[in-house]
Amino acid sequence: MENKMKHYIIQIFLLFTCWFFAIPVEAVTKAEADKAYQEKKYQQAIKDYESLLHSGVSASLYYNLGNAYYRTGNITKAILNYERAALLEPGNSDIRFNLQFARSKTIDRFSEPDEMFFITWYKAIVNFTSVDGWATFSIITITLALIGFLVYLFVNRIALRKVGFFVSLVCLLLFVLSILFAIQQKMAFENRNGAIIIVPTVSLKKTPVKNSVDVVVVHEGTKVNIIDRGIRGWYNVRLSDGHEGWLSVSNVERI
Repeated sequence: MENKMKHYIIQIFLLFTCWFFAIPVEAVTKAEADKAYQEKKYQQAIKDYESLLHSGVSASLYYNLGNAYYRTGNITKAILNYERAALLEPGNSDIRFNLQFARSKTIDRFSEPDEMFFITWYKAIVNFTSVDGWATFSIITITLALIGFLVYLFVNRIALRKVGFFVSLVCLLLFVLSILFAIQQKMAFENRNGAIIIVPTVSLKKTPVKNSVDVVVVHEGTKVNIIDRGIRGWYNVRLSDGHEGWLSVSNVERI
């Protein structure tokens, strides 16, 4: 019994000693990652930004990670992370500029089909700001709508009542639109089907078989949209110019 008690005491002592002398590993901070980037330690910056992304995604982290990859000459990874940043903040002009600039360094030039001008305008409005931006805008507009309605109800002057009524209607409409735009952005993010070619060269196949007929040759950095994931190990994808074909899942990385 005494030996057994001594054994337990030794175990507890060893556990306490290990805990007491353990060296805590501090998590990487964004400031440290930014410092590594500013000091041109791009590989370290990449490692730090990716570590931070494991704790939570943000457009700024993806954007900075894309910049770090670009500095190392990895255009494909830069495009991939710029695309991810653009999904979270579609209205960010810096992200869009860097994405377009990185795309200009790729080989493929697939033209996109023309769309009606009002569709282009609508997309531009929806992507004017992020989901959080539209959420903030909705809070502001519903608050103004409530204030306008209270003015309409309780102010005696006819002119002010008319202004209050008009303001409440306009702000209520803007509130509904901002909620609609936020929902559309959220759905676009959750249902995203974009992917980036990550191998130097690959041929889209007519059918999901290795010796199938080639449809078109694409190169790394090119964006494709996944339209079918039903066959294991294969994606059916569509290029921006409308070409469709099958490729192995190992040839792309999803955005």
